Amino acid sequence: MDIALLTTIIAGLFVVIGVAEPLAARLRLPYSVILATIGTLIGAGAIFFLRTDLTDALNPIAESILALPIRSNVFLYVFLPTLIFQATLGMNVRRMVDDWVPILTLAVVAVVAATLTIGYALSLVSGLPLVVCLLVGSIVSTTDPSAVVGIFRSLSAPRRLARIIEGESLLNDAAAIALFGLFMGYVMLGLPDPGLGQAISSFPMLFVGGTIAGWATARIAVGLMAIFARFELAQISISVAVPYLAYIGAEQIFGASGVIGVVVAGLTMNIIGPGRLSPALWQNLREVWDLLAHWAGALIFILAALLIPRLLEDTRPGDFALILVVVAAAITARALILFVLMPMLTALRVSPRVESRYRVAILWGGLRGAVTLALALAVTESLRVPVETKRVVGILATGFTLFTLLVQGTTLRWVIGRLGLDKLSPLDVALSNQVIAVALQTVREGVSRMTDNYDLPRDTVRSEAKRFAERLDHAVERADAEDNTLILDRDRITLGLIALAAYEREVILARFRERAISGRLSEQMLFDVDRLIEGARTGGRTGYQRAARRGLRYGPSFRLAAFLRNRLRYSGPLAGMTADRFEALLAKRLILRDLSGFVDSRIRRIHGRRVADLLHELINRRVEAVETGIEGLRLQYPGYAEKLERRFIRRTALRLEEREYNAMREDGLIGAELHTALMQDITRRRNETEGRPHLDLALRKEELVRQFPLFADLDEAELRRLSRALRTRFYNAGKVILRKDSVSRAVFFVASGAVEQEIAGQTSRLGRGEMFGQMGVLAKRPRRTEVRAITPTSVLELDEEAFRRALKRSKALRQAVRDSVSAKAMTEEAMRLPELAKD
Repeated sequence: MDIALLTTIIAGLFVVIGVAEPLAARLRLPYSVILATIGTLIGAGAIFFLRTDLTDALNPIAESILALPIRSNVFLYVFLPTLIFQATLGMNVRRMVDDWVPILTLAVVAVVAATLTIGYALSLVSGLPLVVCLLVGSIVSTTDPSAVVGIFRSLSAPRRLARIIEGESLLNDAAAIALFGLFMGYVMLGLPDPGLGQAISSFPMLFVGGTIAGWATARIAVGLMAIFARFELAQISISVAVPYLAYIGAEQIFGASGVIGVVVAGLTMNIIGPGRLSPALWQNLREVWDLLAHWAGALIFILAALLIPRLLEDTRPGDFALILVVVAAAITARALILFVLMPMLTALRVSPRVESRYRVAILWGGLRGAVTLALALAVTESLRVPVETKRVVGILATGFTLFTLLVQGTTLRWVIGRLGLDKLSPLDVALSNQVIAVALQTVREGVSRMTDNYDLPRDTVRSEAKRFAERLDHAVERADAEDNTLILDRDRITLGLIALAAYEREVILARFRERAISGRLSEQMLFDVDRLIEGARTGGRTGYQRAARRGLRYGPSFRLAAFLRNRLRYSGPLAGMTADRFEALLAKRLILRDLSGFVDSRIRRIHGRRVADLLHELINRRVEAVETGIEGLRLQYPGYAEKLERRFIRRTALRLEEREYNAMREDGLIGAELHTALMQDITRRRNETEGRPHLDLALRKEELVRQFPLFADLDEAELRRLSRALRTRFYNAGKVILRKDSVSRAVFFVASGAVEQEIAGQTSRLGRGEMFGQMGVLAKRPRRTEVRAITPTSVLELDEEAFRRALKRSKALRQAVRDSVSAKAMTEEAMRLPELAKD
């Protein structure tokens, strides 16, 4: 093929890609439908001009189009890894973890259900071998959610719903391609009816090998990218290689699913990348991958659609009936998932409730596209597949794809309109009236200031002011209409909380762009904000508060890290997680203080003073909870907070300095060369502040005991005996260590963390090196105090016998016990104890 002609064709395809998106928006059709239609018309046109006797002038172009190297391997090895990797980079992985049960269930179960339903239905009516029918089922069981998700986003559908659909589709492709590989192998071996158990048994290994390959590839790549921190283009270039190495490594080394390898590689980079790479690089990398995926997705659709006329050339009348069987079976299988399985998951509280209207839209929006055509093409290219099997598979897969694109795709918006999903609720209509009225009042004030500053002609100003006043009066009249009384205070609070959380998200992103907080920290904070939004949507004020408390809670991973530190002497995970929490609490405190101004300037004007006051109260509660957490960590690790605060001040100063240099450059006060030199100096100093201070956790018991002033006068032999008697206990935040009226059998020393004790209605806090529970043991009576951990706390427990022995031998310990009761009513009781007699 002539290189100039090939280049021209490729350039023409990119022109088509550029034109297709605005055309789809104008025709209100899914983008993939437009691409598939254009590709089919180009392929059909090429065949027509090559075979017609009308003219031979276009034969070279037609021959070049039909001779394009469109093979299944091109789709599976070049385009598909790009699409999957970009999708995983763009996911909110932490939010996906919350919904892993419905996502995995819908993905894996939906694929298996669709494959079996289509396979057995087709086997009953076609007479084809069962393995061929199951192969067809696996090919057409993949879904392209881009159309329905795009429409859901434009309709402001619940984010969690769109997130579940996206996650399902990503793993859906992986599961379907893995099943396709299994059944394709049986077809090539000539096994007409393989055992289902035999097929399923080899399925897990496809996931295990792909997981190992993807994780290893991403970890190595991120390590290399961190080494090349000064060379952004080099880092982005390494990221481009990751999905292809993961795909090939999984298939060629482990004999596993390449798609799973790409998915795991993308998720791994998504999780660890923001913490290891600079914010600017991560943002640029995401933008590069968005563009690559846009091109790959468009090209795979157009090139696959070029093959449709050729795949349908040998169609027979009876094939149309088989296509209808496949369509009916696929819709039935998906309906069972949506209307039977999803309600069951909702009843078990592992999946959000999905309205029936949304389920109908998802059912009708289950479009098939390029992946289906690529898998069908892989069958038709194989020399080991019988000719009749190639023909049937190609026709059924292509016919089914055309049905979903041309019938379902073109009517999807109509279906959504009939379901009423494109209309605002009465609450949103009433709220929009008030929002418009408030916005227009603000606009009027701004326009008035502008006209005064620019001294515009009075007649022009008066004419426009009169026109604007009429619109404003109409907006205020609608805002005060009787229908707006439908907005209950409860609904106003919910809407205010959602707006507040959305603004908190914007503040976090602004701080991330300014490099005031790290990428890893911003990801975690955005994760918490998403929980606030979902909690407010589903549970109003109660859901918001529950999500806020959950954001400060310590989960199972922290308990595992504490176990590794306390039992196995491995403190790395606990140190990292504790430092992350310290930094997150300090950042949250700063961000929460920015929210009050938003409530006063925006929310109060729309929802009123009562809602604003309630939101202020909720913000203050969150601030108090954060302050409590910070204070606990200060007691636990004195001095570390100061190091983090100094780091924050330095990073803020660098941001302000950079802003000043940029302003001077824009005003022409400094030249380009000087500006570049100043930016390089800032980059150098910023890299020095990127590293977080090291957090030193509690030492081993022997070393820790030597550091306690309580045991300063014990000799080495007694210290060793005491260390052996001490037992380490770990308590998560909020857990009760000692209960009131419980039996006193041991004394506790705070090794790391902080506790809060309540005695006779008075509360005090104890930090590292302090003890509690001693008076109950010495007085031999039930405890009068309750002690609760306010941070994850490690305590050293000493039984009564060992404590009395240490008390007898340590003057410092006796004095510490006396000091601990000096301000209490039981001072006289303590002084009568023989163990506390004056020295």
